[in-house]
Amino acid sequence: RFLMKGGLAGAAVYVAYDQGLLGSGTQGAEALKKAQETLPPAIQEWTNYLGWELPSTPKIDFSLSNSWNKGVHKVMSALSVAPTRACEYTVEGWKYVKDLVK
Repeated sequence: RFLMKGGLAGAAVYVAYDQGLLGSGTQGAEALKKAQETLPPAIQEWTNYLGWELPSTPKIDFSLSNSWNKGVHKVMSALSVAPTRACEYTVEGWKYVKDLVK
């Protein structure tokens, strides 16, 4: 039983690696695009064969690589502005403390 589970897990990892899911972001995006093109016709064929009727799947237009890049740009922008903002906040803090002491 343990060997069967281990074999299935190993096979899943091998298939994920073979399809490019464990590679770079562009390889993952290409694999996702290929899956989005391949899976719906295959599922439709199986449902027709089994006589089932499934509801239509919603269309998802989401680019993982674009979202990742936007996040990286936001973080880098915040880090590049951080020293300037730290100086500004320090000056404001000193002014506040001086006003309290007076």
